[in-house]
Amino acid sequence: MRLEYSSWAQVQEYFKENDMVVVPLGSVENHGSHMGLGTDFLVPTKIVELLQDRSDVLCLPAMPYGMADHHTDFSGTLTIGHDGLYLVMSRIAQQLRTMGAKRIVFLNGHGGNTPVLTRVGLDMEKQGVLCAIIDWWVLAGQLHAEWKGGHAGAQETSAMMYAAPQGIHMEYAKPFEPKNLTDELIYGGSNNVLCSGIPVQVPRQTVSFSEAGWFGPDDIQTATPEWGEQMLNEVADFVADFLRKFEKA
Repeated sequence: MRLEYSSWAQVQEYFKENDMVVVPLGSVENHGSHMGLGTDFLVPTKIVELLQDRSDVLCLPAMPYGMADHHTDFSGTLTIGHDGLYLVMSRIAQQLRTMGAKRIVFLNGHGGNTPVLTRVGLDMEKQGVLCAIIDWWVLAGQLHAEWKGGHAGAQETSAMMYAAPQGIHMEYAKPFEPKNLTDELIYGGSNNVLCSGIPVQVPRQTVSFSEAGWFGPDDIQTATPEWGEQMLNEVADFVADFLRKFEKA
């Protein structure tokens, strides 16, 4: 059931018998020169679309803006920061609680959002609402190890090839050439550097270690729409199974 296509009367009727809601969200941010800025909310939107044949749970429209401060060196990135995202998601969760929601599932497309969603979930538990957070790209890598990816690498590129192919621009693709912090502190993935082989987090702007804007072991040239289709359908299968089990929580 999609909130944006439902009338208030239908939503009122839904909450007489149900108390669960799926809230998709993402970000508008750099996803390399080869992919659309809306990747992080377009992919969860596609998963919600796939859920319609698998579950009757009420799904909200995707929240497009998130915490993307670390991508602001790339044109087109829009961020509302930690505080902005917290205010928005808290307000949405509170309104859903007023309607009758007791279980909220955040279907998340962006890692920068996760700490904020954890804070919202802890707040809501004190008010009798249980929240769950599903980071779809993490889930995909847990379903199949070969699907694990970085940021805007082959994993996300494949997802977009299936979910929103109009957002793929491979003619602008640039190779990922990681920048080391020093000769002894080498790139170790995202904000990590490796010191004698041990990862240490050194928070930096994305452009500081990747001028291309994407990073990860999953080379974008290996992306395929078939990978994306299989991956997002299996993610949707898992989410639907979780929703059925979460109803008993």
